[in-house]
Amino acid sequence: MGKDTLTITDNRTGKTYEVPIQYGLYPTYGASIRAGDLRQIRVSEEDFGLLSYDPAFMNTASCKSGVTFIDGERGILRYRGYPIDQLAEQSTFLETAYLALHGELPTGKQLEEWVYNITHHTMIHENIKKFIDGFLYDAHPMGILVGTVGALSTFYPNAKGILDPASRQKQIFRLIAKMPTLAAFAYRHSLGMPYAYPDNDLSYSGNFLSMLFKMTEQKYKPDPILERALDVLFILHVDHEQNCSANAMRSVGSSHVDPYSAVAAACAALYGPLHGGANEAVLRMLREIGSKENVPEFVKKVKAREALLMGFGHRVYKNYDPRAKIIREIAERVFEVTGRNPLLDIALELERIALEDDFFVKRRLYPNVDYYSGIIYQAMGFPVDIYPVLFAIGRTPGWLAQWQEMLLDPEQKIARPRQVYTGADQRDYVPLQDRR
Repeated sequence: MGKDTLTITDNRTGKTYEVPIQYGLYPTYGASIRAGDLRQIRVSEEDFGLLSYDPAFMNTASCKSGVTFIDGERGILRYRGYPIDQLAEQSTFLETAYLALHGELPTGKQLEEWVYNITHHTMIHENIKKFIDGFLYDAHPMGILVGTVGALSTFYPNAKGILDPASRQKQIFRLIAKMPTLAAFAYRHSLGMPYAYPDNDLSYSGNFLSMLFKMTEQKYKPDPILERALDVLFILHVDHEQNCSANAMRSVGSSHVDPYSAVAAACAALYGPLHGGANEAVLRMLREIGSKENVPEFVKKVKAREALLMGFGHRVYKNYDPRAKIIREIAERVFEVTGRNPLLDIALELERIALEDDFFVKRRLYPNVDYYSGIIYQAMGFPVDIYPVLFAIGRTPGWLAQWQEMLLDPEQKIARPRQVYTGADQRDYVPLQDRR
């Protein structure tokens, strides 16, 4: 029987090294060696030792995590072991948030207390409104969110007590509760509309819709289908392993800064078009195609490298993104209320042709979560600028779960990657008058 080790021969010196192999929960998916074990491989005592070089962490595990499991080959996504389709069908966003942070589904009493605590932390300090008012009317809502989330740290100085479980829990309540309020206020500010305060009688998603769209009515009543659709969309975005924004949350949080500053950093990472802005790019693509009849011609352009196919393919998934399947089903229910978005017919036709074409099949390009989400958001009345903000609301519990897991992991230290130096060797300073 083989040993759980890797034997490495350094051909520069002829020396052989034996490095232990570590396993995660799934041996076929989580086998790894410690990068630090490579340091012993050197050509001399002065040699620093061998480094692993992996731009963008394409094949490097930066942590051990029990929050989310993805098998991109088989199209599997699970939070704490629970399949995403079961949670989307049977759970609520706040229950899923509890699961992500606590590792288990709550009892009835635990869920009641959890929902109560989040519901009663939705208000923000009045000075935050003044802060938002300082932004120009055309400021991007995501830019406002990044600024205001970071500013919250100055309102809660006790948040610096990150190693105190009680303080940590209170900040978790506050962040999950206040993100929709900040997002809605940023949206209303961009329209020059008065702010609508939180309504604690509504659900988490219902309250967010109220703060966004309430006008002169005494009490806003969200459509139950749209309310549930938004809740499911939030569930689908809770966590996704060590993506760019989760990595930012962990990296910045590793300095032991307060969680508001770390979440602001995660929001900033999500702001980028390669991360949280991808569904906006899908909408632009579908608008440019214009009609179902134009889809075959567009596909030809994609294959000829004359156009980009947005919303297909994923860094992790080499199969159909399980979240995309769920969103596609939600779309039909949403359109029964809002009317059918004409872009859906273009999207369905593009998906049909692409999934039957060997060019895309061989490259394993399947629709991802961004492909249909933008179409639903548009049908529900959300402007394009607010799409990454919606993403941030759903992702906040996942960021906090990753942050808390990092804090409690004794192996974690302040993030500080190594580099492979490619600059000049030592040089002597040249006085200004002698330089050519």
